[in-house]
Amino acid sequence: MFLFDRLANLVTGSGTAKDKATGARFVPRFLTRQELESAYRCDWLARKIIDIIPFDMTRAWREWQADREEIEALEAEECRLQVKAKFGLAQQRARLYGGSAILIGADDERPQDELRLDRIGLGGLKYLHVLAQHDISAGTLVRDPLSPYYGEPSIYQMGATGGAPIDVHPSRVIRFIGAELPDPFGIAGSAIGGGWGDPVLQIVHDAVQNAASSQQTVASLLPDAKTDVITVPGLTQHLATPEGTARYSRRFAEAALLRSIHNVTLIDGGDGAAGEKWEQRQIDFANFAELLRMYLQVAAGAADIPATRLLGQAPAGLNATGDSDVRNYYDHISAKQESDFRPRLDRLDEILIRSALGDRPKEIHYRFAPLWQLSDAEKAEIAAKKATALKTLQDTGLIDDEVLRVGVQNQLVEDGTYPGLEGALKDQKEGRLKVAGEEPDEDDPFAEPGNENDVKLEAAE
Repeated sequence: MFLFDRLANLVTGSGTAKDKATGARFVPRFLTRQELESAYRCDWLARKIIDIIPFDMTRAWREWQADREEIEALEAEECRLQVKAKFGLAQQRARLYGGSAILIGADDERPQDELRLDRIGLGGLKYLHVLAQHDISAGTLVRDPLSPYYGEPSIYQMGATGGAPIDVHPSRVIRFIGAELPDPFGIAGSAIGGGWGDPVLQIVHDAVQNAASSQQTVASLLPDAKTDVITVPGLTQHLATPEGTARYSRRFAEAALLRSIHNVTLIDGGDGAAGEKWEQRQIDFANFAELLRMYLQVAAGAADIPATRLLGQAPAGLNATGDSDVRNYYDHISAKQESDFRPRLDRLDEILIRSALGDRPKEIHYRFAPLWQLSDAEKAEIAAKKATALKTLQDTGLIDDEVLRVGVQNQLVEDGTYPGLEGALKDQKEGRLKVAGEEPDEDDPFAEPGNENDVKLEAAE
C-alpha cells in the first residue's frame, strides 16, 4: 500500500529528496484560550469572522405556522427567554472556543435526571443559560447507536461554588460545535477534543495572521516613504573627534531647519568629485494595495464568507453587482440554519411550546424567514408571471378547478403574499369567517355589522 504517492522526475529532481517541497508537512499547533481571546479582542478581521455568521443565522430568525393566538404566545415565550439572542451567542462562542452549550432550566426533576416532557406545563421552562466549553465539561461520548443521545456526551458536569460538581443529563443541554472534528470518537476526551470541536480561528489562523501582518508591514513603511541620503566625503574621519561630530550635527540641524522653512536642502557643492552629494529615495506603493487585497481575499475564502460581506468591499468587474455572491452566501447560511439550528431547535421547541401553550399541538411548526428580500418591483413581476402561468394551466383543463384552487391557495400561503391568508382560509373552512353582508352573530361580542352598501349590492344582484 502506497502511503505517499507523487510524480517524481529524476532529471529535474522534482518529487525526490532534492525537492524542498518533499519536506513540507502539516503540523498541528493548537491555539490556547488566551490566544483565541486575544485575536478576538485585538484583531478586527478575526472578530468579524467569528461574529458575522451567527448574526446572519439569527438576523431574520423564524416564522411560526399556527393560529394567531398561539403565535403570539410562542413569540412572547421566545422573547421572555431571549431564544434568538441565546442561539446567536451560543453559535458565536462555539466558533470562538470550539464548543458551547445552552443549559435548559426546567422545574421538573433533578438536573442529573432525564428531562420528562410530560411534566412540562405552562411556564415550565424557567431559563436558558449559554455556557462556553470551558464552563461545562463533557463526559465520554455515547457509542450505542440505539440510544437517542448517540454521539453526545453521556453526562455533563458544571462547577459549583463551594461544592461538588453538578451532573447534568444530556437531555437538558443543547450542544453547539465550532468546527467538526474528523473523528470525534477517536480523540474525544483528549486534550484536543474533549467532547467538543475545533475553534474556527484554528483553521483560518494563518490567513488572518498573514493579512494582519501585511497591513502592519505596509503601515510601518509609511514613515520611511521618502528618505534623504547625503553622501559626505571623509565623513568617518570628521566624526572621529567630538569636535567634528558636534560641528556636523549643528550643520545638518541647520540644514533641516532651512529645509522646513524654505522647502529646500542646502549643501556644500565642494570642489569637483570631492563635493557632497544629496539624493532622495522613495518607496513605490503602487502594488501594495493589490497585495493587501489579495491577503484579505484569501482570509475571506478561508472563512467561507464573501469579501462583499466580510470586508464591505464593492464588487469588482464590469457591471458587477455582487448579487450572485450574496445570494450564494445566503443559500449557505440557510443550509447552516437547517443543518445546525433545526436539530437543536427541535429539542428546545418540545419544551418551549409546552411552556407557552400548556401542551404540544402536533400541527405547530415553523420555517426560517428568508434572508434575501426581494424588492417590490421584483415581487410584482414574479406575481404577474405566476398569474399568467396559472391562467395558462387553467385553460388547458388538465387539472380540476377545485384541485387547482387548493394548490393556488397553498402557494399564496407559502409565498406570504397576503398576510393572514392561512388563518382566514382556516376560519372559512370551519365556518368562522364573516363575509360582508352577513348578519352578525349576536353571541359574538367582537362581531361587526356588515356594510350597508354591501347588503344593498347583494339585494340588487
